Amino acid sequence: MLKHGILGLLNYSDMTGYEIREVFRDSLHYFWSAHTSQIYRELQGLEKKDWVSKVYIPQQGKPDKNIYSITKEGRAELIRWLAEDNVELSPRSPVLMKTFFMGERSREENICFFKDLKACYEMYLKGLEVIPEYIKFYGDAIGAGDKALYWEMTVDYGIRNLQMNIEWAQRCIERLEEAVISSPVVCSGDADRMKLECFQGADFPGV
Repeated sequence: MLKHGILGLLNYSDMTGYEIREVFRDSLHYFWSAHTSQIYRELQGLEKKDWVSKVYIPQQGKPDKNIYSITKEGRAELIRWLAEDNVELSPRSPVLMKTFFMGERSREENICFFKDLKACYEMYLKGLEVIPEYIKFYGDAIGAGDKALYWEMTVDYGIRNLQMNIEWAQRCIERLEEAVISSPVVCSGDADRMKLECFQGADFPGV
């Protein structure tokens, strides 16, 4: 899947590996994460298949760079992939796997877990507020036209999915709190630690 994402980006514009990484980090992170090593590994594979080509650019005073371009064969593969009917709907969810077995812990501990989880979702949702600006900037830069409409659709999905996750986490908290007869649960949350754990190389936190 990552290789087709890279082909899609190169179909818009020639890019260096670093620039591809920047697009994933700034504009696509809410539905697909990609580390630098993964991107360069995929680029090597795409080059071997003749789906991309590269031009070596020497530079003075800074590292040399390779600029990648999609080939005719690469565009044909991109169009073939887009035409596939079998869209993969992955049922995997680390959050739900953990939730399923949480009966092994106390309700108090699990209330704190869902409060932290809800806070993570809320931080991701806050981060999506800047994505439309990236879409407009990048769309104007490459003359995307109607293509930007589909980028906006992915943002809409991300926002709706996170809103649902926030509501679900809140409902889990409420159900657990209803059964806790003791005094209100106090969680020893650390905002900085929680933020680091939410965003440190994490995939989009769907449930």
